[in-house]
Amino acid sequence: MKILFLANRVPYPPYRGDKLKIYNLAKRLKDRHELYLLTFAQNQEDLSYKEELEKIFTEVHFIYLPKWKSAVQCLSGAWSPKPLQVLYFQSSEMQVTLDKLLARVNFDAIHVQHLRMSPYLAQRKDLARILDLPDAFSLYWERRKTVKRGLLTTIFENIEQQRVLSYEPILKEYDMSLVCSQEDLDYMVRTHCTDNMRLLPNGVDMSTFKAADHDYSHNNILLFTGNMDYAPNVDAVVYFTQSILPQIREKMPQVRFVIAGQRPIPKVQELANDHVEVTGFIKDLAAVYNTASVVVAPLRFGAGTQNKVLEAMAMGIPVVCSNIGFGGLGIESGEGAIMQTDPVKFAQSVVALLSSEQLRKQTGEAGMRVIKTKFDWDVVALTLEKYLQEVAEKK
Repeated sequence: MKILFLANRVPYPPYRGDKLKIYNLAKRLKDRHELYLLTFAQNQEDLSYKEELEKIFTEVHFIYLPKWKSAVQCLSGAWSPKPLQVLYFQSSEMQVTLDKLLARVNFDAIHVQHLRMSPYLAQRKDLARILDLPDAFSLYWERRKTVKRGLLTTIFENIEQQRVLSYEPILKEYDMSLVCSQEDLDYMVRTHCTDNMRLLPNGVDMSTFKAADHDYSHNNILLFTGNMDYAPNVDAVVYFTQSILPQIREKMPQVRFVIAGQRPIPKVQELANDHVEVTGFIKDLAAVYNTASVVVAPLRFGAGTQNKVLEAMAMGIPVVCSNIGFGGLGIESGEGAIMQTDPVKFAQSVVALLSSEQLRKQTGEAGMRVIKTKFDWDVVALTLEKYLQEVAEKK
């Protein structure tokens, strides 16, 4: 098949989030299909990755959209009913380039990434189109309400949530829409009464996050990974450091907490002390995971599934996490990840793992088995391939 990927960000380097997903899916489809990429580039660094992406895609097209221009669009559209994230990626140049590409190449199917890109092909019912939502965004905003915020932040986020909720029915215009967890799928079907939703899980690159023999003998390093300018991650590490870590160190004073992730904002950097390390960008995350005794993911809001949880499970490292993202994994607590929402019980579960090498090994090995069967990118790519063929056959 000839397949077009319409993406909101350049899918390289494949370190986190939406970049990681498109890159890994395309990498596994390229030998069986002819792939094309049309995406926004936000800076000169993005533009420099064209040669690398041409190893996967037959054609790569960038639309340069600097952040300042997106910010102006959001300000000028402040009174628009559209969500700000849709306004942020609004571009007449993108629409013109897309139309020209569609006129020149007869695509069998098109993968549209994110609600942000949904307006570009919502009305092209002559084409086979899949809208891939990373998570249920309105659910994400709903959960943010549970965390105390300032007055202006609360007003802004409430407005954005209502805009997203009103805009999400655009998914019905597509032949098929995808979300990454069963929890998100159930929410979207219930909220928008749609019958075109399917599940496409996030995955793990098993060649990078190898399920090798993990050393379970050490018990003093707790690890959190993720982009450290992303609001749910920032809230999680502040919450953990202030409300959970002291309880753990009271029982096990040798414990250190490592926060590993790019772009740590000042609020995160200020957490650093003699037992809390803020690393900044880490190129080899697998090596950092291998130093961890337990991975923690105490997120209090968000949606979808958490890559940090999947990656740790793939490497056989036990995880203690909140309910955010856990429900979408389709596992029982203890199958690689132990779910706790209460800070006292969260701390107790971490201490229990740190206190028992056998429990760490048992939990970690259970996680490896889950990832191999459900979340390997090879398995996920086959699922997407099936969906693309399904919509293509109906046109």
